[in-house]
Amino acid sequence: QVQLVESGGGLVQAGGSLRLSCAASGRTFSSYAMGWFRQTLGKERERVAAISWSGGSTYYADSVKGRFTISRDNAKNSVYLQMNSLKPEDTAVYYCGAATTDWAPYEFWGQGTQVTVSS
Repeated sequence: QVQLVESGGGLVQAGGSLRLSCAASGRTFSSYAMGWFRQTLGKERERVAAISWSGGSTYYADSVKGRFTISRDNAKNSVYLQMNSLKPEDTAVYYCGAATTDWAPYEFWGQGTQVTVSS
């Protein structure tokens, strides 16, 4: 079991940057694969980025490649999403998710943090 709490969302102008953080509780955080997802009203939750338990493997959706960077610090039980060159279409609620293995479905979620990008 792991509890997740996101922070770092806010309002930013197009072209700006934000850094999202996800703090996890639980002794086994370092064994979890972690991901960032986003969702807008009426749309399905979209996986934006993911990172393996070791940090050695990452995934990015095509829409954010080259602009977003996911990282983790297992010593701090945290995962981050650095978002640069933000676009209005990046506006969404961003969620942190955890999976027990690199191939398992995500089963633990944070409460979400709102990111709004103005044009």
